[in-house]
Amino acid sequence: MKNNYDVIIIGAGPAGIFTALEVTKLNSKLNVLIVDKGRNIEKRKCPARDTGKCVNCNPCGITFGWSGAGAFSDGKLSLSPEVGGRLLEYRSEEEAQELINYCDKVYLKFGANEKVHGLNNEKVDEIKYEASKHNIRLVECPVRHLGTELAYDVLKGMYHHLIDNTNTDFCELSEAKELIIENGEVLGIKINSKDGCQEIRGKYVVVAPGRGGAEWLSNEAKNHNMKTKNNAVDIGVRVEVPNSIMDHLTKDLYEAKLVYYSDTFDNMVRTFCMNPGGVVSEEHYDGEIAVVNGHSYSQEELRTENTNFAMLVSTTFTEPFNQPIDYGKYIAQLGNMLTGGPIMVQRLGDLLNGRRTDESRIKKSTTRPTLKSAVPGDLSFVLPQRHLTSIVEALKAFDKIAPGLYSKNTLLYGVEVKFYSSKFETNKYFETDIKNLYTIGDGAGITRGLMQASVTGVIVARDIISKEK
Repeated sequence: MKNNYDVIIIGAGPAGIFTALEVTKLNSKLNVLIVDKGRNIEKRKCPARDTGKCVNCNPCGITFGWSGAGAFSDGKLSLSPEVGGRLLEYRSEEEAQELINYCDKVYLKFGANEKVHGLNNEKVDEIKYEASKHNIRLVECPVRHLGTELAYDVLKGMYHHLIDNTNTDFCELSEAKELIIENGEVLGIKINSKDGCQEIRGKYVVVAPGRGGAEWLSNEAKNHNMKTKNNAVDIGVRVEVPNSIMDHLTKDLYEAKLVYYSDTFDNMVRTFCMNPGGVVSEEHYDGEIAVVNGHSYSQEELRTENTNFAMLVSTTFTEPFNQPIDYGKYIAQLGNMLTGGPIMVQRLGDLLNGRRTDESRIKKSTTRPTLKSAVPGDLSFVLPQRHLTSIVEALKAFDKIAPGLYSKNTLLYGVEVKFYSSKFETNKYFETDIKNLYTIGDGAGITRGLMQASVTGVIVARDIISKEK
C-alpha cells in the first residue's frame, strides 16, 4: 500500500468493486486503492455455516470483507430499475435500464448464471392479477440468482482481475476513521489497519461502505457539515415456511416482491430477500448487535426444505428525529437482550395467542428452523406495536395468494433491520458538495440491492474518467 493514489474507495462491496472495474477499464494508468474492514474473499469464513452457531467473529465474516454482505451471502441481481434503490431519482428509466444491462454483462463475463427468473410473462401476470384482488402489489422484476456458492466464485474472479491485472491494491482489515477534507475538497482518508494508523492521500475518494459502514458515514457527514436527508427505517422479521407454501410463487419469480399497506396503521410492508430452499442466518454489526438475514444456494442438492424472506415495515421520520440508524440498533438490541445475544425465533401461532415460544413448542412445529442457534422467545416484547401489527396484517393478506403462510407453525425471526445512512445530497454523478468526494451504494442510503449498487459504481467511475480527460 502506497501513501498516494488516484482513486481511494472505502468499501469492497459491489459499489466499490464496480467503481474499480470501470475506472481501470477506462484508464489503466490510474492507481486505485480499495479499503475494507473485512478480509479478502478467500479468507472470509463464517463458522456458523458449518456449525450452526455464531461465535461473534470480529469483524463479522458475513457483514464485512470483499464482495460485501449481500453478494457474499446470496447474490441476487434484480434486473429492473424499479427494484433495489433510488436510481430512478438520478436517471431516466431508459438510462437506468441500460446501466443495469451493462453491469449484468459484467457479472456474466465473470461467470454468473445464464438463467433469469421472472421472464414467464404469462405466469407473472397471473400472480399479479391474483394479488391485486387482495390489495397486494406484485413488483415485477427479473432476477438473476448467483447463489451463495457461485457468488463467491464470481466476486473472487473480480478480485483477482483487479489485483493481478490492474493498478489496484486491496487493504483488508482496515477501518476508515476519518475523511481528510480541506477548503471544500477531499484530499484522502485516515485508516486504522494492521500496520497502525495511516494517512493516505487521493485525488478522488469514493465512499461505498455498505450497511455495515452506514453509521460511520452518517457521523462523518455531521463532522463535515454535509447536506443529508433522513432515509426510511426498515425494521421487521424474517419469515420461514416450508417450500410447499411458496414454491408456486418462487418457481417463476424466484423472489416474489410483494407490497401491502397495513389495515390499522397504513404502513407499507414489503417482502425482501426471498430465499427458496434457503437458510436463515445471523450477522453482526460493530460487535454490538446480532440481526437476522438469509441466503440460499443455486445448486439443487444444497437446497433445504424451507423458504425464508424478510418482511419489513418502512417508516420515514420527520424532524426533529435524525437518528434512524440508532433507532434500528435500539430495536435489535432489545431482541438480543432477551435472548442473551442470539437471534430470537417465535411461532406465529404463539405470537397470536400472546405467549412466548419455548423449546417444547418449537419441537412441535412442523416448520423446522434452519438457524439452529436461534433462541425461542416473544417478539411482542421487542418490536413496536405499530410494526408487529402491520406485519401480522400483511401475513394474513399474503396468505390469500400463498395459502398456509398465516399458520401457527410459521416461524418469525427477529430482528431484521436494514441500516441506511442518511441520504446525501449529490449531483447526478453522486458527487457531494465536497469536491471529488462521492457517496454510493447501500451505506450511502442510495441503493438497497446488489445491482443498483453496482450501477452507482459505474456512474462514479465514468465521471472520474471524464474529469481526468
